[in-house]
Amino acid sequence: MEKGFFQALKDRRTFYSIKSASPITDSQIEDILKEAVKFSPSAFNSQSARALLLLGRHHRELWVIVKAALQNITTPEVFAKSKEKIDSSFAAGYGSILFFEDAAVIENLQKQFALYKDNFPIWAQQANGMLQLAVWTALELNGLGASLQHYNPLIDKEVKARWEIPETWQLVAQMPFGAPQGAPGEKDFVPVEKRVKVYKDS
Repeated sequence: MEKGFFQALKDRRTFYSIKSASPITDSQIEDILKEAVKFSPSAFNSQSARALLLLGRHHRELWVIVKAALQNITTPEVFAKSKEKIDSSFAAGYGSILFFEDAAVIENLQKQFALYKDNFPIWAQQANGMLQLAVWTALELNGLGASLQHYNPLIDKEVKARWEIPETWQLVAQMPFGAPQGAPGEKDFVPVEKRVKVYKDS
C-alpha cells in the first residue's frame, strides 16, 4: 500500500548511516529533484531556488572539498573527528544534492517591489526550506535516507569553481543521501499543544 502524505512526513528522518546504493535509478532521482524544484511554492512565484545533483565521483569529490576546508580551520584533533563522521556517513552515501538561491532573482524583485525589499531574502529562504522538505520526503518515499548539512559558506568558492556554478547562486544547504543502514535515532517531541493554538466556534 502506498504511503499517505503524513506517514511519509513522519518517516522522513535524519539518516546518518547510509551507503552507496540506491533502490531507484539515477534518472528517477533526477526526476524527483526536477519535479520538486518545478512545483515547490515561492513568494511572488519568484522561482529563485536552484539545485545541483552530484552522483558518483562528483558526490565523493564534494566531501573531499569539505574535508579540505575543515582541515584548514580546525585543530588536528577536531578535524580527525569531523573526517571520521564525513567518511562514515555523508561521503559514504550514494549522492548529494546542493540547494542554492539565485541572488539575481531576489535582487530584481527587490527593485520591482521596493515596499517588500527587506522581505524577499526571508521569503526566499522559506521557499528553499519547502523545496528541501519536498525533496527529502520524496527521497524517503523512494527508499532513500538523507540528512541536511550546512558547510556553507566554507565551501562556496570551491564548489562554484569545480562545478561551474553561476556567481549569483548562493549555497544554502547540502543533502547527502543513500540507502539507509539501520533506523534513525529517537526523536523527542515538544507537546504539540504547546506549539499550536486553536480558536473555533463552539
